[in-house]
Amino acid sequence: MYGELVIINGGAHPALAQEIADCLQTPLHGVEIKKFANENIYVQLRSSVRSRDVFIIQPTCVPVSDSILTLLILIDTVRRDSAGRITAVMPYFAYGRSDKKDQPRTPITARLMADLITTAGADRFLTLDLHASQIAGFFSIPGDEMTTRILLRDHFRNKDLSNSVVVAPDEGASKRARKFAELLDLPLAIIEKRRRDAHTEALTLIGDAAGMDAIIFDDEVDTAGTVCNGAALLKASGARRVFLAATHPLFSPPAIERLQSAGFDEIVVINTVPVPAEKMLPNLTVLPVGSFLAKIIGRIHEGRSVGELINE
Repeated sequence: MYGELVIINGGAHPALAQEIADCLQTPLHGVEIKKFANENIYVQLRSSVRSRDVFIIQPTCVPVSDSILTLLILIDTVRRDSAGRITAVMPYFAYGRSDKKDQPRTPITARLMADLITTAGADRFLTLDLHASQIAGFFSIPGDEMTTRILLRDHFRNKDLSNSVVVAPDEGASKRARKFAELLDLPLAIIEKRRRDAHTEALTLIGDAAGMDAIIFDDEVDTAGTVCNGAALLKASGARRVFLAATHPLFSPPAIERLQSAGFDEIVVINTVPVPAEKMLPNLTVLPVGSFLAKIIGRIHEGRSVGELINE
């Protein structure tokens, strides 16, 4: 239906873009991206993408505003060059926590993000493990929200899980943690958080972890306060070992300091965003997602089902 496949590196995660291109045996399309002294972003394609099937690889990660604006400018650039189809590939989707109006006089920024990407000219979107699945409904263009649970499942299947439990770090994460528990055929426990005053939280474990290996499962690790508090509660409840599994390793300050002192036996994440050397903890395992994304992109390009990759 569309012309030749084109992969463009948006600049936010060059290593992942190259990983995807290598798996697809397709060279990255030449593009110049630079910032002027006045902080305006400039984009120019090295060659035409007319009538071609373009995939722009750009997680909207730190620096978030630059990553978002560069994505929008790239979409507009390839649209004006008459691309046949444009897919915004956002392994990490910023502002995912701003998915509802939970207080007066606040925005729904996730919806604004979807509107901006659509208005810029994207025909499709592809993302991984949204903070809230309903965000996919904010887009008026077709797209795919895929999950990396199967990558994390395969990693933990190599361990002895005979006496283990999957733990949701809060009530909001219980649905995704339950699905992960089902994949591993393990029981589920939930950490309940209750704010007692303006500064402290009381934690209660719903379920049993005594004498067991506990796997805290979440979609992202930002400042790591919730998961580290959860780890402390699990150890106080008699857990034998505590693991952390998450998709997006944002690691915003003071996450590294908290994770260093939390005593996790292993922290397992996906390389949806870059993890710089200074954040590579000794107990951190980063699983590559490039091959998985390449398979999805290949199926989208060929007009085949992507759900088959995760048995849906």
